[in-house]
Amino acid sequence: MFPAASLLTIIFLALSIAGSPVEIDNSPITLPIARRLNVSDGPINLLQQDKARVTALKDNSFSTQGGRTGSTPVTNAVATYLIAVGIGSPATTYNLIVDTGSSNTWVGAKTKYVKTSTSVDTGEPVAVGYGSGSFSGTEYTDTITLGTGLTITAQSIGVASTSTGLTGTSIDGLLGIGPVDLTKGSLKNKPTTTIPTVTDNLYSQGTISQKVVSISFEPTTEKTVTNGELTFGGTDATKYTGSIAYIPITTTYPSSTYWGINQSISYGSTTILASTAGVVDTGTTYIYIASDAYAKYQSATGATHDAATGLLLISSSQYKALKNLNFHIGTETYALTPNAQIWPRSLNAYIGGSSNAMYLIVCDIGTPSGSGSDFVNGYTFLERFYSVFDTANSRIGFAETSYTDATTN
Repeated sequence: MFPAASLLTIIFLALSIAGSPVEIDNSPITLPIARRLNVSDGPINLLQQDKARVTALKDNSFSTQGGRTGSTPVTNAVATYLIAVGIGSPATTYNLIVDTGSSNTWVGAKTKYVKTSTSVDTGEPVAVGYGSGSFSGTEYTDTITLGTGLTITAQSIGVASTSTGLTGTSIDGLLGIGPVDLTKGSLKNKPTTTIPTVTDNLYSQGTISQKVVSISFEPTTEKTVTNGELTFGGTDATKYTGSIAYIPITTTYPSSTYWGINQSISYGSTTILASTAGVVDTGTTYIYIASDAYAKYQSATGATHDAATGLLLISSSQYKALKNLNFHIGTETYALTPNAQIWPRSLNAYIGGSSNAMYLIVCDIGTPSGSGSDFVNGYTFLERFYSVFDTANSRIGFAETSYTDATTN
């Protein structure tokens, strides 16, 4: 989930963990995701927050030393979500951002770490930078509880002595579920060492039978709603239609460092972005494409730049003429319908927009294609398609859902 700013994104999830996990075939563990708009301080410039995260991804600066360049209830920040995590015995509860764009787990941004009988101080200095945010402190190992009965023993966690960028009043740190290599170098005295992620340890400790995390979102027009789920250890066939199609992680750097894939994009029948590498990220809200593709998209839609939100604005007549935006991934095509290309109008006020305006969710990544990171498929893509992050097989899977063609926006 990402740089400081986007670590803040505007939505968090309701954090009730009273319910028992839902058991799916092949021993996955699933719990609901609820979404709540965090707008207590008024409208947020979501685009500005998002771009800080996207820049960090492109620069490969979600990294170490604060510098280089089962499942549970989660809260969604449109692009990021929070999960209530118990640490220690007896456990203290921390609200952590769940991030597919990083892999370290750390606490202490708000609620201070409480040592118990299961706490082990390794004495190792640890630090990670997220573009516009960072933390540094000391590594501990401890027992982590996710939801009811989903327990990890001796999980490495960073205990922050300093942190920046997490301004949300309820955000205590981060739970990283990205590729394990993103942890390399985060331990100051062990620069070549990787740290097993929570997914790795759930698997190695026999809690789940597959190193897989699956995510189901649903489009929503409400400020608060339980509208998705996070599944460790497999997939939930009730959340998608048809079959899941997989594509290997790209070999193109820096996208290969993350959950990166190759894809091309067409608007209607016109290709606007040739096959290239980019990142799939739950921690980014909008969809970002290379500047040359963005210019073609803006021209084809007739959209104008809106100063208040930073987004592209279209008229009612332009909306009626809007064509599908097609993501060609592997042998499959995933189409964002016209309705899926606009921000939910009932939520316009929360991003500083006009109530009845139509804002497109496709944004400029800021560099021309060919950089090795030419797109980010964020939350507004993933809410229309079921996504599967398969660590063991280095691949990502997608499937359509009953919400792929929804007209909620």
